[in-house]
Amino acid sequence: MVYPEDNRTWQILQAARKGGYAVGGFCVYNVEGVLAVIKAAERCRSPAIIQLFPWSMHFQGPAFVKYVADVAHAAKVPVAVHLDHCLQPTDADLALTCAFDSIMVDGSMFEEEENIRYVKSIVERATERNITIEAELGRMEGGEDGIPFLELEQVLTKPQDAARFVRETGTHFLAPSFGNVHGPYGPGGAEAYWQLDRLESIHKEVGVEVPLVLHGTHPLSDELVHASMQRGMVKINQNRNVRLEYHKYVEDNCASKELTALQTEGVEVYSHEIERMMGVFGSAGKA
Repeated sequence: MVYPEDNRTWQILQAARKGGYAVGGFCVYNVEGVLAVIKAAERCRSPAIIQLFPWSMHFQGPAFVKYVADVAHAAKVPVAVHLDHCLQPTDADLALTCAFDSIMVDGSMFEEEENIRYVKSIVERATERNITIEAELGRMEGGEDGIPFLELEQVLTKPQDAARFVRETGTHFLAPSFGNVHGPYGPGGAEAYWQLDRLESIHKEVGVEVPLVLHGTHPLSDELVHASMQRGMVKINQNRNVRLEYHKYVEDNCASKELTALQTEGVEVYSHEIERMMGVFGSAGKA
């Protein structure tokens, strides 16, 4: 594997892995979300990763990605910009021309051998641009805002295949499927779905040097977050659970407040939820 020592996402996650904490990958959709992550990170002295979906590249455009990278990289603490769930090869092509520090190449719709070939081809091109790659091995069920719902059955990651996948693709970070799902969990919550023994075996197979990435975090108890961290999770994606209070604030106040106040105060509400999770991850005070 090529170790991109000067890549921002790589630096953030390797420091977290060595320091025994995790870093939030916060999915955002607008300027308020971007500013909320940066404000929370600076207040907590925490590293952070801002995540966009391919939707942003198409709706807001590459110029918006550049804006996000500019303000993130100007923060007083390390903040990287990541593209989450890049499902379409054409989107991967576009992403490689944008200002991302890292890209999740989601080849989970392919069979394993095709997934390996696809991810490897993207890693080779990304390396030339100093972009790191996250990939999914197996397939997670469900969908959420920003991720289309695919009518495909869940495929759990086989621990014995994980090391080969990382070795042959050169992917820098691995998102395993071990019962985690996108979107809300069913009866019994994540505790009823997660196979922690499988996750632990995956972590052992790929080795401690490879950061694992947790998808499917809505909702999770703090205890389950910590259980995942003990089994190799270094990047923990956050979406609905850190923005629902922001949504409620906007809904309750959009008819009575000026837009400028709504945006300014909304960022404060949003950042407060992010700050709490930085405490859970142990990343507060690490930057």
